[in-house]
Amino acid sequence: MDELVLIGSVLGSTLRLTAPLLLVALAGLISERAGVIDLGLEGKMLAAAFAAAAAAAASQSVLVGLAAAIGVAAAMALIHGFACISHRGDQVVSGVALNMVAAGLTVVLGIAWFKTGGQTPTLPAELRITALAPALAEPAAAAQAHGGLLGGLLGHAFFSHNLLVYAAFGAVLAVWFLLERTRLGLRLRAVGENPAMVDAAGVSVPMLRYTALMIGALLCGLAGAYLSMAQNANFSPNMTAGRGYIALAAMIFGRWKPIPTLFACLLFGLLDALAIQLQGVALPGIGEIPVQAIQALPYVLTVVLLAGFIGQAIAPKALGRPYIKER
Repeated sequence: MDELVLIGSVLGSTLRLTAPLLLVALAGLISERAGVIDLGLEGKMLAAAFAAAAAAAASQSVLVGLAAAIGVAAAMALIHGFACISHRGDQVVSGVALNMVAAGLTVVLGIAWFKTGGQTPTLPAELRITALAPALAEPAAAAQAHGGLLGGLLGHAFFSHNLLVYAAFGAVLAVWFLLERTRLGLRLRAVGENPAMVDAAGVSVPMLRYTALMIGALLCGLAGAYLSMAQNANFSPNMTAGRGYIALAAMIFGRWKPIPTLFACLLFGLLDALAIQLQGVALPGIGEIPVQAIQALPYVLTVVLLAGFIGQAIAPKALGRPYIKER
């Protein structure tokens, strides 16, 4: 019974921790398949998290919080597009600038508006995005009520989540279908490989790249709202904790494809879940592992994957190259 509860808890935590990472990785995947480097994923997610919690607290509405998160992410995507698509600026510099602005502005606005050191007020239960099956939220209680296998393992692991968790995994299939089975997806992939050919066919390259950024902004907005309205009950400074960069590593490890990117994100989510479970646990022959070492595991894996796979992965040919229309 205890083993089933533990496994169910780890699996459930893995899915919950993977959800925001997966949404942001898919956002970066769509953008980069269209030829736009999006290092601003971290900033978009952070700004969206702040907007969601602040708007929900001010309006007392979950929907307003979600709309604010998506709107702020879309505004930042438009700024990124204006700089690097319309004016052919450096895409890396533009993305890093967005991250820096988001990290500073969210704290400043939090202090100015709420006087709580950059945090937003704690959201009550009715303003949070809660589990669809609250009875399965605690693995031990679920195991006792429904049996060890059904409740503690299957129930808590797979059926105790909120709507955004299921939406994140559903988005993998949606993005795959978009890129592989639709005309828009074909054009997005083509503009990331050979924008001149797309332009010659009479299709606007800038419009396609802006479209990719807007789809990514929707996913980043949902990821930010998840952090501050589902996984947590408020916004706190730098609460994204580098997830945008980890998502980029997962996307590269997944070779810019939705399904492999899913498995890469699950690997990072599993490491995060194990880090939570291993805190304070003494391993045979090793003793208690320092909390800092456990928490560093996802970031160490990010460096290892980038060092080992970034040279082997084949990026879209036009990635990072501003398109200049020949006259």
